[in-house]
Amino acid sequence: MRLVIFTEPQQGASHDDLLRVAKAAEDGGYDGFFRSDHYLRMGDGSPLPGPTDAWITLAALAVQTSRIRLGTLVSSATFRLPGPLAIAVAQVDAMSGGRVEFGLGGGWFESEHTAYGIPFPPVGERFDRLEEQLEIITGLWSTPAGATYDFDGKHYRVTDSPALPKPVQTPVPVIVGGHGKKRTPYLAARYATEFNVPFSKIEDIPAQYARVSAAAEALGRTEPLTYSAAAVLCVGRDDAEINRRAAAIGREADEMRANGGIVGTPAEAVETIKRYAEAGASRLFLQVLDLSDLDHIDLVAAEVAPKL
Repeated sequence: MRLVIFTEPQQGASHDDLLRVAKAAEDGGYDGFFRSDHYLRMGDGSPLPGPTDAWITLAALAVQTSRIRLGTLVSSATFRLPGPLAIAVAQVDAMSGGRVEFGLGGGWFESEHTAYGIPFPPVGERFDRLEEQLEIITGLWSTPAGATYDFDGKHYRVTDSPALPKPVQTPVPVIVGGHGKKRTPYLAARYATEFNVPFSKIEDIPAQYARVSAAAEALGRTEPLTYSAAAVLCVGRDDAEINRRAAAIGREADEMRANGGIVGTPAEAVETIKRYAEAGASRLFLQVLDLSDLDHIDLVAAEVAPKL
């Protein structure tokens, strides 16, 4: 099981905060450092210092780290046009020496769109735009050097594009995730290298993986997909430390446990993560919400990861 530190900077984090966490994750031997791509805090609490842009953050981390993989879980197709997004991700991949992973979704949080003047179309159109963006971005990256790329869709048109720059990786890993039963599995099977189920009860995960596997078989896909999951992290050496960490993020330990969270002592965390592996996941995104608590990251690196 590969472990990734996953952050939610819209809840209140500066770039310096993210850099400290990314370096702690790299020093701790984690597989990756990922961040959400949101522009508005969710729930109560101070919104300061305000949102940070995901791909600007990752560009900086690309030159501030050396080993750890970097990515979004996930960027929203409503936020950016596909051509400029393909350019940005390819550039960050080059800046990092080929360590970028590209998560893309349809977008869902209406308030952040209205807060920053971003159009928020109906759900069907958001999925249509997501599919066209996946087609365009992967098409631009895979076009041979010296050739041009064209696309004529309902929402986007690309004409005589030189399809540059190229990312370092061939291909850049693409992550699609979610709980949808029809279009989500299809999009993952067609375009993704990895499918992620976020924040679900562990017993519900195998059915969603099976939907993606069936969609891949129906498409005649031969390349295997990676299956992953995301879960909140709250590990402590004893009950007092567990409860302190739960209180710091406004949650209760039992509630998080019941909903698939990695909660408890290091030994309990190991057993929970093994259940994710039995469900079919080979990578786990650990949602760390208190970015000031670097000891939390160090504890999991020292006492959980070596036992997996």
